[in-house]
Amino acid sequence: MSTPDYTSDDEMTSAEKRHDQLTAAPDATEADAAPRIEVSEHDGNTRIDIAAEAPVRPGPGAGMPEADSEADPEAED
Repeated sequence: MSTPDYTSDDEMTSAEKRHDQLTAAPDATEADAAPRIEVSEHDGNTRIDIAAEAPVRPGPGAGMPEADSEADPEAED
């Protein structure tokens, strides 16, 4: 049974479920639901890249020794 203000999980797309989940927290914003990856197909292969505008990226963060040494190759000398 559905009402205009309620949609069952079965009626929501995966993108709608993701958006709903990521914006449910009290201080959540639309930016929290922004895409973080880009998926593309090339010659039958699927490629997944981190979106350029993604606020969080994999790997050591700024200020971490691992990140600093990779960012500045001269730091190892």
